[in-house]
Amino acid sequence: MYEKIAPPTTGERITFKDGKPIVPDNPIIPFIRGDGTGVDIWPASQTVFDAAVATAYAGKRQISWFKVYAGDEACEKYGTYQYLPQDTLTAIKEYGVAIKGPLTTPIGGGIRSLNVALRQIFDLYACVRPCKYYTGTPSPHKTPEKLDVIIYRENTEDIYLGIEWRQGTEICEKLINLLNNDLIPATPEHGSKQIRLDSGIGIKPVSKTGSQRLVRRAIERALTLPKSKQSVTLVHKGNIMKYTEGAFRDWGYELATSEFRQECVTERESWILSNKERNPNISLEDNAREIEPGYDALTDEKKAAVCQEVESVLNAIWDTHGSGQWKNKVMVNDRIADSIFQQIQTRPGEYSILATMNLNGDYLSDAAAAIVGGLGMGPGANIGDSCAIFEATHGTAPKHAGLDRINPGSVILSGVMMFEYMGWQEAADLIKKGIAGAISNREVTYDLARLMEPPVEPPLKCSEFAQAIIKHFND
Repeated sequence: MYEKIAPPTTGERITFKDGKPIVPDNPIIPFIRGDGTGVDIWPASQTVFDAAVATAYAGKRQISWFKVYAGDEACEKYGTYQYLPQDTLTAIKEYGVAIKGPLTTPIGGGIRSLNVALRQIFDLYACVRPCKYYTGTPSPHKTPEKLDVIIYRENTEDIYLGIEWRQGTEICEKLINLLNNDLIPATPEHGSKQIRLDSGIGIKPVSKTGSQRLVRRAIERALTLPKSKQSVTLVHKGNIMKYTEGAFRDWGYELATSEFRQECVTERESWILSNKERNPNISLEDNAREIEPGYDALTDEKKAAVCQEVESVLNAIWDTHGSGQWKNKVMVNDRIADSIFQQIQTRPGEYSILATMNLNGDYLSDAAAAIVGGLGMGPGANIGDSCAIFEATHGTAPKHAGLDRINPGSVILSGVMMFEYMGWQEAADLIKKGIAGAISNREVTYDLARLMEPPVEPPLKCSEFAQAIIKHFND
């Protein structure tokens, strides 16, 4: 079954049912050490994980770690350009849940990104990135503690699918000519638009299937949060890209108001309901005027459509959502992508879960991480219906490799996500308590130490930070 590795002789597989993991008390979990500083980060992280499990469960639960290979370390073991060997893919498929450190972007070998490859191979369609502040963490923001969001980023579509053609190639020129001469002229809304002949071409596919399964996971997560945090914001640029990003928004609302009808209310529906709650005798037209800016300037046809919308909402959900009942539902709204970048800084407390497409989510998750302390404290997960991989969100930083100085926080917090995903909340809570205690006590690695006021001298080593976290388990 394996060419150069062997699984542990003890432990059991994690299996899946209806997209949810079924976790034994002694799971086998593959891990990829990671390139560059992975040589320091992984040992420190594993020390914390094992200590948390031992402390939380007193021997009733334990993990059997299974080392697998990817990146430069894989090439050393399997040969040149063997960045992602079959052994590793077999192990992850077999055991279901894995965790990894940072990986090098390959030079040669035909793989653009190992991270993207793993997501696509295992259909890990939900990239989950929590951004939460730990007291004492240096931040460029004045009030980073106000930001507490979880970003659900669609992982398999959009321009990251990688379907593109280089400028000047025969296929690219054929495609441009087909678009310019046939397809664009046949679509009246495109008018006289033309693509420059010296362009490169990329394809941006966004599907209903991909969009709705991502939004489904986001809503399911919202339902587990405290009532004050039960909101899902659909992030898009649908005002410009109407049939891809705009469709993502529309499909998200469709899912929320069908599959989760009893659990969800849309922002626009809440306006209609609250208008009637404030004025039980309000007419359909006055209600429409309240929810639609510029209503009186609309054509009669558009006015009728808004009135019909109001009537439909009241007829459909007044009994289940009216009289204030909607305030206990998951709020589903949407925001334009460029606006949300501003609002997570100026109005961070208004947001909880952000559901985005691939490219927007890539930008947004790094921007949010910067507010709460940077990628060194940013965990990540890639989740599908039969597999999940938890990962560092930063790069390999090879110049720091082997120096025992880098911050292991990203992998450690990714382990917190892994434990929460597995249902091992007690172990997850211990690690969060330990990290909070270490940082608030100014026991940190150099990246955080140099930004604190006053700077911490001397900073902790990577391995020492792990021990500090464990020390604060019982604070």
